[in-house]
Amino acid sequence: MSLRRFFIEEFVEVIEWRETDRDTILWKFPDRDANIKYGANLTVRESQTAVFLNEGEFADVFEPGRYELLTENMPLLTSLKNWDKGFKSPFLCDVYFASTKTFTDLKWGTVNPIILRDPEFKQVRVKAYGTYFIKIKDPQVFFSNYSGTKGVVKIQEVEASLRDIISPKFAEALAEAEVSVLDMVKSYTELGDQVAPILQADLDPFGIELVKFQVSSVSLPKDVEEFYDKMTNMNMVNDMNRFQQFQTAQAMEKAAENPSGGGSEGIGMGMGFGMANMMMNQQNQQGAQPTPKSTPETTSNDSGKAITREEIMDTLSQLGDLKTAGILTDDEFNAKKKELLDRL
Repeated sequence: MSLRRFFIEEFVEVIEWRETDRDTILWKFPDRDANIKYGANLTVRESQTAVFLNEGEFADVFEPGRYELLTENMPLLTSLKNWDKGFKSPFLCDVYFASTKTFTDLKWGTVNPIILRDPEFKQVRVKAYGTYFIKIKDPQVFFSNYSGTKGVVKIQEVEASLRDIISPKFAEALAEAEVSVLDMVKSYTELGDQVAPILQADLDPFGIELVKFQVSSVSLPKDVEEFYDKMTNMNMVNDMNRFQQFQTAQAMEKAAENPSGGGSEGIGMGMGFGMANMMMNQQNQQGAQPTPKSTPETTSNDSGKAITREEIMDTLSQLGDLKTAGILTDDEFNAKKKELLDRL
């Protein structure tokens, strides 16, 4: 072995980290157990911090800049190794670089639904999703309490580790906010601001700073979403009578889509009669006037309210439309027709 090659392999003269990807959050300088030359050059780039360890014990920390490794700028390492002022020999030391940039667009989500008390739906299950940004604020704490002596730590590892922390903290904040699920969309920013300090308290022991926490979506169970869509389409939530009519019409439309289904025949019949009765009752409530006694032009329905001949004929006309649409069968139409004609 030549003397030149011996010195190249034995002593490290340049220490730096040229980041080859955007996903590495901690990286160990590969010294291959070689001694660092006294006076070696250390380059720490922007958004990096270099940490020196002597036999597993923290020594000096270097912020961005270019350094010549001398006893003057390595006070902790000099003290740990008991160097005197005249020391100029090579030394053995582990060097770790931490990325202090902000890692963006990390994902979080609730694995299981969160059960909430809601003023509109009483009790409802929701799932939530979003993004967050983090950065290392204390490389020594991050090394001690999270990464340990691993040679490389990727941000994906940190992201996976934080999922089990974020989900329950978000559930706590959501329960404390007492926001109706119908108002959550306009409260995303507020919810994010509430979760951030709660979550930061759990990240401090790892030397991690939560730069931003964002709620992107809150999803409801399918049945609640369908109910809410109906309420929105109707735009008449406070009118329960019209809501019931809307529900009946929706069910009749579904039955009409499959008129040949065997199991739906009985359902269709029930809905048909229900619709007919509903139309008659509606006419009675809107148009019937109390009369002291029946006349040849009026009769009474089951509730005792008068129903005119014109109202009966109008109801028959509407029943005919239902039969034409295929919602009522001939037998159903004839049965209801006979019932109405008997009142004339």
